Amino acid sequence: MFFSPNLLQNAAVLTLILAFVSYLATFMSARMLARRKDKLELVNRRLNEFYGPLYVASQAGSIAYRSLLKKQGKTQSFPILDEEMKEWVLWMTTIFMPLNDVREKIIIEKAYLIVEEQMPHCLLDFVTHVVGYKAVLAKWAEGDYTERRSTIGWPPEFDLYVERSYAALKAKQTRLLHSALWQLYHRLIGRKRR
Repeated sequence: MFFSPNLLQNAAVLTLILAFVSYLATFMSARMLARRKDKLELVNRRLNEFYGPLYVASQAGSIAYRSLLKKQGKTQSFPILDEEMKEWVLWMTTIFMPLNDVREKIIIEKAYLIVEEQMPHCLLDFVTHVVGYKAVLAKWAEGDYTERRSTIGWPPEFDLYVERSYAALKAKQTRLLHSALWQLYHRLIGRKRR
């Protein structure tokens, strides 16, 4: 069998082109997987270190607050009547402030994990609300119960922000996980069929 020089040159060029295309495809695939991995790691950090703990503490605080109101037969805590003060102090010092302290610490120490480019105003409002209660609790510790609430009100959009952000990150995490697993599944199935 006789091979012409043009046929050998064409085969060599085709081999080089296929090798380059294969290299390029591998490079692009590795780059895409690395980007997905980086995105997933960031989403996981945001969930594990910021939005997840913030969400759990916020849900626990909301449930506890509604439970106290139900126990008192009220729909809101304001005004705090004299006969309710002892129980209000107990709930504030043992339930609400410890949960507030957890949330405040997360916001202050992990602010770099916030999704938005700017600090959401409701997070700042929450921290100032907690600071206001620290002053009230300091007075209570000295026996002065003239102030019953923080002078800085609860930010009504705080819980909604935390809940929406947590849900959006969980959805993003699921998409990133499933798309990577789906691709791996297809790669494995594709190899078995060959």
